[in-house]
Amino acid sequence: MVNNPFAQYNDQEKYYKVKEITFLIKNLLEGEFPDISVEGEISNFRPSSTGHYYFSLKDTEAVLSAVMFKGKIPFLEFMPADGMLVRAKGNISVYPRRGNYQLICDILEKAGIGDILAMLEARKKKLAEEGLFDEARKKPLPLLPSKVAVITSPTGAAIRDILRVLRRRHSGINLVLLPAPVQGDEAAFIIAQQIMIANLHSLGEVLIIGRGGGSLEDLLPFYDETVVRAIAESEIPVISAVGHEIDITLSDLAADVRAPTPSAAAELVSASRDELIRRVFEAKTRIIQSLDQRIEKIRILLSQFTPMNLERNFRQYIQPILFRFDDAKEAILDGYKDRIREYRHRLAILDQKLVSSSPLDILKKGYALVTDKKSGKLLTSPDPVEKGDDIHIRLYKGELSALVKEKKSYEKL
Repeated sequence: MVNNPFAQYNDQEKYYKVKEITFLIKNLLEGEFPDISVEGEISNFRPSSTGHYYFSLKDTEAVLSAVMFKGKIPFLEFMPADGMLVRAKGNISVYPRRGNYQLICDILEKAGIGDILAMLEARKKKLAEEGLFDEARKKPLPLLPSKVAVITSPTGAAIRDILRVLRRRHSGINLVLLPAPVQGDEAAFIIAQQIMIANLHSLGEVLIIGRGGGSLEDLLPFYDETVVRAIAESEIPVISAVGHEIDITLSDLAADVRAPTPSAAAELVSASRDELIRRVFEAKTRIIQSLDQRIEKIRILLSQFTPMNLERNFRQYIQPILFRFDDAKEAILDGYKDRIREYRHRLAILDQKLVSSSPLDILKKGYALVTDKKSGKLLTSPDPVEKGDDIHIRLYKGELSALVKEKKSYEKL
């Protein structure tokens, strides 16, 4: 602890230089808070061009400035954003040149979703389910509007940027300014009222709602449900130009077109004469090139329809069919040949069977066929004939005629 410098005022009044009192405060704070942990919602997060992260930690009653230098950033496991609830570990430091104190963060961890961010996510989900952000309901912008209405602060940078672009690109455009605060408790109601007034009196062919960048708290009017609904119900096409490219509000989602900045919104509604000439020339060039390409393709196609090419193409077309026909013909012939060989083999087997079962083949072995000459019946037993009957005997190589002199029957074998 340092001694109280004001104790000596009782004896003799002393004036401290700003540097002296600032360094006394610096020594006091940095000595008392060399290692501290703080929980709060991130607000006004802004990465610097040097790679450091600057932001504030806030709760419902106070705000604490904070910084995380780029050497610690590679160890972060998430990208900080406004509304996040985090726990920061580090030390309190005083920056004498600005006379303010801040938390130097060594470690930054997620602690959950902050109250504001949670509320905005719930609102976004609700409005999305109602279809307020659907692409199908968005209206196209007119190419060359003659009158543009702007809802923004009359003293802010947004209106100056819009005027500068409109003067540069198209001096004949008619601009109607509907003043409204762009932050604070009353801003949302006034912005919604101005949107309704612009529609009621047809104050513009296009309506720009915009402001410069800012912290999440600064942009809250453009997350307000009344503003979002007024934008969605607007008959005039709306361009939302709120904040910088990293800030996407609910107004941006509900608008017909989103522009990252007010200047970009002015660019959208004001096509300069030179720009129009350039677009027409480019369109003409594209049309000519397209026609040239199509004509060249037609020429190439027509060049293929010569008698020689037609004959070659026909041969190329018919040749695979002929090959398939030849293959099919060979397959059929081979099939018939196989069938013929099979039938020949089967006929040979049948012929062999017939030959082996032929009576002549049996007679060749010494057997004979005996028939009754009178009746012509084949005799397998002596019973049908009597002594003196004529019988006929068929041998393998001839025939005999004989008279029965004796007959004798046998039992069945």
